[in-house]
Amino acid sequence: MDKKEAIIEAVLFTMGDSVPLEKIAAVLELGKEETQFIIRQMMLRYEEEDRGIKIIELDGAYQMCTKKEMYEYLIRIAKQPKKQVLTDVLLETLSIIAYKQPITKMEIEKIRGVSSDHAVNKLVDYNLVCELGRLDAPGRPLLFGTTEDFLRCFGVNSIDELPQPLPEQVEEFRHEAEEEMEIRMKV
Repeated sequence: MDKKEAIIEAVLFTMGDSVPLEKIAAVLELGKEETQFIIRQMMLRYEEEDRGIKIIELDGAYQMCTKKEMYEYLIRIAKQPKKQVLTDVLLETLSIIAYKQPITKMEIEKIRGVSSDHAVNKLVDYNLVCELGRLDAPGRPLLFGTTEDFLRCFGVNSIDELPQPLPEQVEEFRHEAEEEMEIRMKV
């Protein structure tokens, strides 16, 4: 592959959408006819070689796309489960929900000291947390709890099997939280 073809390939791949012939020619500093000839040669080679991509012409513009024969494989990869990453914030929020369920967002935020909308929504998206109903109180806030997926992911049969922190750990956590609150009050 010569440099001009490499440039065309890079432009079409990066742009994603169709790119007018004039723009490709301008990038190559060539005339439209010469540029079109190079692109059509590339199109033929892509078809002859057993490749997963091709270049198509759309009303005087060109676009790189996947060959139809490859759609089955794209569907397979798209159906594979996506890896879910639990950040410290998500783990902290999930822990609060697991140990205090059923619990409202307001109660979670009171414990964490910050807004928890994003974290709770992400945990719902990951199907680790679900809405359990509404609290019979003014505003009828949603109640959240863990799901069966949560139990599977953490290898427990019920929330009763969650490890219980030792009393000295609880005291240490309380002390850390108080220190953090003092720091926040000073700021």
